[in-house]
Amino acid sequence: MSWLDAINPLGAIVGKVLDKLFPDPAERIKAELELRTLDLTAELAQMEVNKAEAQSGSWFVAGWRPFIGWVCGAAFAYKFILQPFLVFAVVAFGVPLKTHLLPALDWTEISAVLLGMLGLGTLRTYEKVKA
Repeated sequence: MSWLDAINPLGAIVGKVLDKLFPDPAERIKAELELRTLDLTAELAQMEVNKAEAQSGSWFVAGWRPFIGWVCGAAFAYKFILQPFLVFAVVAFGVPLKTHLLPALDWTEISAVLLGMLGLGTLRTYEKVKA
């Protein structure tokens, strides 16, 4: 498996295109190196943007990540803690609440954002430990 397959679902396709464009293994490796350099350059540029955003004192610039985190955390707490306990209270204690009126959150949409943020948080922890 090449590095292209690991970093991008389209990596296999790009690899096949490189095979056709550069049948010579030495030229193919050189082309892969150039692609990897471009990819890393873009990642470094994004890291600089992220650093500038994090250092900003403006909530408009630096507050969106914490906001998304709190929104996802609140949705997670509602979906898996508050809503089930409300339904339990209705059933067990006869609380006058119509459970069909409780908002239902689509976990598939929330999980994509939340798990992505948690994954990024894990990578950041890894970077801190490694440094």
